[in-house]
Amino acid sequence: MNSKYLPGVLAMAAIVVASNILVQFLFGQWLTWGAFTYPLAFLVTDIMNRVYGVQAARRVVFAGFLVGVACSLIGTQIMGEFGPLVTLRIAVGSGIAFLTAQLLDVAIFDRMRAAKWWQAPVISSVIGSSVDTALFFTIAFSASLAFIEPANDVSWAGEVLPMLGVGPQAPLWVSLAFADWLVKLAIALVALIPFRIITRKLMPQVA
Repeated sequence: MNSKYLPGVLAMAAIVVASNILVQFLFGQWLTWGAFTYPLAFLVTDIMNRVYGVQAARRVVFAGFLVGVACSLIGTQIMGEFGPLVTLRIAVGSGIAFLTAQLLDVAIFDRMRAAKWWQAPVISSVIGSSVDTALFFTIAFSASLAFIEPANDVSWAGEVLPMLGVGPQAPLWVSLAFADWLVKLAIALVALIPFRIITRKLMPQVA
């Protein structure tokens, strides 16, 4: 792998590892601290795409995926109060969601490369984040996919409650997904600032 890609690979690996650790700690009733670090993966992918191109971005995504798989394998061996910290459904959901959403982000960004500077990162991140959230929470917690890991009781996630405590009735996992998605959207907008600063600094250095 080109040494110029190393900062992107290291940044992606750090985000994936940090998110896997921070997801164990609650932030309020609907989120974990990992919800605030994980969306930065889209920022890293978009910067690599803008500066070095689509192939470089894909390499960074696959590196992050491998780190995520390693984290999941380690998590399955660590026992928490209610069993392994990472269940099969969470591992499968996390891997599928990450790879699908990140590669989608890369493809959309590449197609919009010639658009205004902010359009590609915003639109690709919003679409990628939406797909990521939908895939992960559905695979990990939806009762309709219980066959993935029959021994894993996630009935708690199906408890019907007001959405985010104030909205229409919905399964708990839907509220968790919606809160997670809102954070991703907010960070996609805030991330435009570091995206602009970093790409302007790096672009002149690209051969």
